[in-house]
Amino acid sequence: MNTSTTHHGAFLTRITLGCILLAHGALKIFVFTIPGTVGFFESLGLPAIFAYLTIFGEIFGGTALILGIYPRLAALLSLPILLGAAWVHMSNGWVFSNVGGGWEFPMLLIVLAIVVAIQGGGSFAIKQIPARLKV
Repeated sequence: MNTSTTHHGAFLTRITLGCILLAHGALKIFVFTIPGTVGFFESLGLPAIFAYLTIFGEIFGGTALILGIYPRLAALLSLPILLGAAWVHMSNGWVFSNVGGGWEFPMLLIVLAIVVAIQGGGSFAIKQIPARLKV
């Protein structure tokens, strides 16, 4: 496979994951509102701080991925958020169109994060971890 093609594929994967994370962070702020998001997390038995950390992680992690700022690290740091999303949706069944959303979409995001962590940011990344320190 052409190296440039591989780098462009990694770029598209990184951008896709970053856009989804950023969109979900914005959804929690502008649609559900921060108090609404905190209330939802508390209804799950989670402390309010988890809602704030999730919003922060989605906004800044998504932005870092889109810009290509330490994309491997950003992808790895998104995994707790994505695993939490899969946990929340697990009881709703597999298909995300189920009431409350199933676990298929969060699991896809987990796989995308793992792929970015393995492949790196690909083309057009601003700042990457030097090769000798890569995961």
